Amino acid sequence: MDLFSLSWAALRAAVADLADEDFGRPSGCRGWLVRDLVCHLVIDAQDVLITLATPSDAEPTRDAAGYWEVGAAPDGQDPLDALTVRLAAAYEDPGLLKFHLDDVGSAAGRAGALALADPSARVGTREQVLTAGDYLSAYVLEWTLHHLDLVAHLPHAPRPPAEALAGARALLERIAGAAFPARFSDEDALLVGTGRRAPTAAEQAALAEPGELGARVPLLLA
Repeated sequence: MDLFSLSWAALRAAVADLADEDFGRPSGCRGWLVRDLVCHLVIDAQDVLITLATPSDAEPTRDAAGYWEVGAAPDGQDPLDALTVRLAAAYEDPGLLKFHLDDVGSAAGRAGALALADPSARVGTREQVLTAGDYLSAYVLEWTLHHLDLVAHLPHAPRPPAEALAGARALLERIAGAAFPARFSDEDALLVGTGRRAPTAAEQAALAEPGELGARVPLLLA
């Protein structure tokens, strides 16, 4: 199974298995509860559908790594982030939020599978053009990081598939322009590499070794 479908199906299944009380727990996204993160996933799914229905005749301007921009840490002032929190609270019943993600998310999953029949086809998003294959590859990182965010404070919830973790790490290393130390697990590379967890003293020392990522992490992706 392609990594887009694998990572997205695993994330949606993890959400479907949550208890109602889990939606009020913190997520790995700073300032967001689990319900806020799930609402963001609904918006992500809508973005996938919109992008895959926006073909382009232009030459690609970005690849999967170039889709991501490395910027500053969120300051809580982004209007869309604030809207997401208000929208998530408006659902009230976690079952409605689950239903909406399953409904829109299933459609996004099917659209992604269909798009992979011609991964060289070009699509437009964020005023950029990518091949469908590169766009869907970029979302493997999105789904996998948010799966880690979902389960950050839910030890009972299933973690991302190993193949998705490895694929997401490979893309993050392309964005960084260097590999993480081999001693880092895929999950640790993603968490430390994107600033979701501070490195331990041993990890910081490994990052500081010649040829390693050093001062380039954390990579704050947008």
